[in-house]
Amino acid sequence: MTCRHSDHGENRAGTDGVIERAPVVDRRELFGLGGALLAGGALGSLFPREAHALTEAPVPAVENARAGGTLDAVVHPEPPTLAFFMNTATPTRAVVSKIFDGLVDYGPDLKPRPQLAESWETSADGLTWTLKLRKGAFWHDGTPFTSADVQFSAEVVWRRYAPTAKRIFQYLTKVEVPDAHTAVLTLSKPTPVIINALDVVAAPVLPRHLYEGTDIPNNPYNNKPVGTGPFVFKEWARGSHIRLERFDRYWQSGRPFLDGILWKIIPDVSGRANALETGLVQYGERNPVTFADADRLAKSDKLVVNKDGYNGFAGWLWLIPNLRHPILGQLKVRQAILHAINRDLLVKTVWGGYATPATGPVSSLLKTFYTPDTPQYPYDRKKAEALLDEAGFPKQADGWRFKLNHDFIPFGDDYRRTGEFVRQALRAVGIDVTLRGLDLAAWTKNVFAEYNFDLVSSWGINWQDPQIGVEQHYWSKAEAKGTPWFNASGYARPEADKLLEAAQTETDPARRVAIYHDFQKLAQADLGLLNILEFRWFGVWDARLRNVTNTFNHSQSNFAHVWFEQSA
Repeated sequence: MTCRHSDHGENRAGTDGVIERAPVVDRRELFGLGGALLAGGALGSLFPREAHALTEAPVPAVENARAGGTLDAVVHPEPPTLAFFMNTATPTRAVVSKIFDGLVDYGPDLKPRPQLAESWETSADGLTWTLKLRKGAFWHDGTPFTSADVQFSAEVVWRRYAPTAKRIFQYLTKVEVPDAHTAVLTLSKPTPVIINALDVVAAPVLPRHLYEGTDIPNNPYNNKPVGTGPFVFKEWARGSHIRLERFDRYWQSGRPFLDGILWKIIPDVSGRANALETGLVQYGERNPVTFADADRLAKSDKLVVNKDGYNGFAGWLWLIPNLRHPILGQLKVRQAILHAINRDLLVKTVWGGYATPATGPVSSLLKTFYTPDTPQYPYDRKKAEALLDEAGFPKQADGWRFKLNHDFIPFGDDYRRTGEFVRQALRAVGIDVTLRGLDLAAWTKNVFAEYNFDLVSSWGINWQDPQIGVEQHYWSKAEAKGTPWFNASGYARPEADKLLEAAQTETDPARRVAIYHDFQKLAQADLGLLNILEFRWFGVWDARLRNVTNTFNHSQSNFAHVWFEQSA
């Protein structure tokens, strides 16, 4: 079945400039957060052996939908940039996904839903993907969306700039456009994960007429974006807000319901809790408040605190050891660090039960690919001390074995407290740890551009498939100095590369799962990353807001179907 939408409208122009209210540091945009990248769809859709077509997924129920109203939402921290095709920071993604549509979207069941692509077909050998594109879709400046935009984006943006697409589409050889609404992708090797990587961030589609022939990383439209999505960018007042307005000629008739979205930048976590409680904002995603506040706000009849809508956002937190470091490069030291940390207590005391200890690099939420059969390092202080002794680092006269700096990701109090917990645990076994709280720009530059760190705490996302969200941290060929979230540890193991590369082109579902099981065992034995815990994300929103959770990821829902119920 091919899905089609017959109701369209023309586009209304409208892109205002960025209002600067605070000094802008260029390095924030150059080395901004690169976000965690894509966790587990249905195997049948991942491994096409014959032609398939997208079927229309059920749209959110809107029988009693009420149009109107501006949604005041909180975004934290402030996006480092809106150039989402280079920097996939979660705050960037949350904002830009309302401005741009992807070729497809994904539902809570992780199955694809049409956006700019109405249907797709895959050849039996998996080497040709034919996308039938939506007619009647427009860019926000009034220019029609066509296959030329997809061709330009695939040939230029995906290959050169988009972090996920550069890996997923590495075997893309050509893009043909037989007509204005058909794009044919030809591959040299089958890449079954593609169906899980056609969303707005993994495979971004930019307006060819505004980017072709320009200095793309410095294009002025990067921070005043022109998209095809349900909301038009109007203003970015740095340090204050980002304002979006309804695109009243969106391709889907009657959508969006909201008049606009005002993203408010509230750095202080207590300020965010107060804003939600008082109604200053009506929506916050990805743990916008502390766990104690979440429990308290959940008791209000005016607010909803809910973990739904994060099925594809399977996140985990890890420590990145700099394997170039003469001490952290030793496996026994890394094993000792994990044995020294009581992760059950960390989950209980710092994460309020909104997490669970990780068993490896693949989240247990990603049921298709997950295996618990991996090496484990349970809390055992005596074992940790024995391993450090064996590694040649006995306690000195002052009680310390060696010194380390620990730089926690500056995303809020939970991450600082996690850093403090780790510091105390390591000091208890004789490792003198200095906890450093850097600003986001300095932290990202140190970690991903200069590799100037000892031990870092950070987090990432599995997404629908390990190839999208896990591979980049362990594949030696993914290391890209200066690109956030790509193998900063320096892990390089030929056996791991062999497994990851085999999974990239394996079209047998069971064999591909088995490959990833073998990879998890190897990764957890090598400890290129020290996997600490899995997240259980929650959002907080006004109880009158409807259709919030009909998504695989709050941070990428376009909110075309979200609406406010009339107050009683």
